[in-house]
Amino acid sequence: MRNKIPKVPAPKETKLKVTEPVELMAFLLAKMGGMSRNSIKSLLAHRQVKVNNKVTTQFNLPLQLNDIVTVTSGRGNIELSHPKLRIIFEDDSLIVVEKKEGLLTVSTGKSDETTAFSILKNHVKKSSPQNRIYVVHRLDRETSGVIMFAKNKEVQLILQENWHRIVTRRIYVALVEGKVEKEQDTIVTWLTENEKSLKIHSSDTDNGGQQAITHYRCIKSNENYSLLEIELETGRKNQIRVHLQGIGHPIAGDKKYGAGISPISRLGLHARLLAFYHPISTEIVSFETPVPRNFLKLFH
Repeated sequence: MRNKIPKVPAPKETKLKVTEPVELMAFLLAKMGGMSRNSIKSLLAHRQVKVNNKVTTQFNLPLQLNDIVTVTSGRGNIELSHPKLRIIFEDDSLIVVEKKEGLLTVSTGKSDETTAFSILKNHVKKSSPQNRIYVVHRLDRETSGVIMFAKNKEVQLILQENWHRIVTRRIYVALVEGKVEKEQDTIVTWLTENEKSLKIHSSDTDNGGQQAITHYRCIKSNENYSLLEIELETGRKNQIRVHLQGIGHPIAGDKKYGAGISPISRLGLHARLLAFYHPISTEIVSFETPVPRNFLKLFH
């Protein structure tokens, strides 16, 4: 007699109505029968929580009166599993991800090259073949951190055409060679690109190039390295890398801009935080990732 294959129960959904403004984590802690913070973070990480029918992974998402929070007991939502890319947030308009070093944002021309764009394009098509992904901004191949993509052309245009008004903060961390002399400073130069070498050159005086403004402060330092928090006022190509070379402290591993041997076998640059006005809701949203551990190990 053949054994019957047991039926897998359909994912159970619990719908909860918000009765007063509160952050998502506090709401779920109060409503989910004694679940721990880690358990709730696991639900969020596995894309099992929706707010008003939109999947969210943001534990500090502000909830408003009459919002509907849906918690799924099974792994019903399509997950992205890739060693180089992790989804931080997704709704009908945007996908915000953490990109690992070594992954291009978009292709340089080789059609078979795996990029953040190609991974996400395949991911959204699993839900519907009509779904699309649109590039908004980029990170260099060897830079890790937060990057966002649009899910329709209209949102892409809103973000690109109003980038400096919509984006409120862009914070990076940079591991640089040597001990910086100033604990904090602002670097202002004009940047031009050499068409042959594709290398960016910096001038202290206006030479007709693009003005670039970088603010930094030192978080940690020893005799060999400094860890800097970088806030961009402008977002020019290779801006951080050129500016830090210009003050005599190139980014660790950045041979293109004057560094020696990398102590961490990668470029020491990470896009830690991105905050912006959501193009549809117009509320400020902020997404942050931790400083890579191998940046910190040099200061132990």
